[in-house]
Order: sequence, then C-alpha cells, then structure tokens
Amino acid sequence: MASLFSGRVLIRNNSDQDELDTEAELSRRLENRLVLLFFGAGTCPRCQAFAPVLRDFFVRLTDEFYVLRAAQLALVYVSQDRTEEQQDLFLRDMPKKWLFLPFEDDLRRELGRRFSVERLPAVVVLTPSGDVLTRDAADEIERLGPACFANWREAADVLERSFLQPEDLDEPAPRSLTEPLRRRRYRVPRAARGARGRGAGGGAEDEAGGLF
Repeated sequence: MASLFSGRVLIRNNSDQDELDTEAELSRRLENRLVLLFFGAGTCPRCQAFAPVLRDFFVRLTDEFYVLRAAQLALVYVSQDRTEEQQDLFLRDMPKKWLFLPFEDDLRRELGRRFSVERLPAVVVLTPSGDVLTRDAADEIERLGPACFANWREAADVLERSFLQPEDLDEPAPRSLTEPLRRRRYRVPRAARGARGRGAGGGAEDEAGGLF
C-alpha cells in the first residue's frame, strides 16, 4: 500500500505536522492496514456534514478510550480545497492520526482521476495490497458506523487469498471487488445498495472548485 505514495510526503495531522518522507515511515503507517482515501473539501456542505460522522467512525476504531487494540486502519485526507488555508481549517478538528498530502502535491488530483471520484465527499477503501474494496463507502459508513469495518476486513481477507465469490450473471456488474461478497454474505437490500443518501449534483463540485 505504501507504494501508492512512493516518493511522496504524507503529513500527520498532529500539532507538529510530522512528515512521513521515507519508505520506512510510510510502510510503518500504511502497510498491513485497510486504507481509507477521504476526498473532501472544507467549503463543500455535504463534506462538512459528513466529516463528524467519519471522525467518530475513525476514533471509535482506533482510540484506546473505545478499543483495547486499535484497528488496522489508516486514513489519508485527499484535499480538494481551493486553498491551503481551507485545507488547514478543515483538518483542525479532525483526528491527529489522520494523514494528508501537502497542498502543493498534484497527487491530490491524480488520485481523484485514478479512482474515478465523481462527487464529494467520497471514501475509497483499499486493501493492504492496494485493491479497491469499494469506490465510495461514505453511505455505508453513515448507515453502519464502525460495524462496517468488520465487513471490509473479512472481505479483504477473502480477496487477499485470491478467492472471489462466483459471479451471478443475472446481477449487474459489481462496482467494486467486494460487491458480490457483500451481496451474498451481508444481504444488503438492492434498494439500499443503489441509494445515494446525499444525492448527486448540487453544489459540492462548484464550491470545491471543480473535481480534478
């Protein structure tokens, strides 16, 4: 997973804004973990509404106040803010364990194109080997909270062993590698799978300065 950021710098969202600028540091923070890429912007109203939900989700899985052992989870904020000041303001109340790219790094835009992010906020979930578990977990996080981490971890375990559920030819093509697994094991209703709770369109792209 660290290879996704090879040759780049990630910054910890702590008071010192420690830089992870070596392969060893990146590996220590990212390897053997599920990685969430959070695409958002401080001027996006939907991002402002979603951010406290994501913050609580992350804290309840990684903070020793809630768990005896932190989940193998990392989060990288991929800012779509117009200015560095907006980025800093958005991150000010977010967990110190979050990571983010320097504002001047053009990888912020490249990642959006690579993972086909079309709206904000979006949360891309990656396995430890870098495969996509889901291209937008924002709705799932809002509906299930920390419980969805167990689903992702089990799905990642299956995928990392190169085992995929048989494809049902009567079903539409899966949107991500775990779509068949979630359909069968967790029996997510068809209507819920297609729901987009916050709706498409409507200002997020305009206020964030456009996507990619």
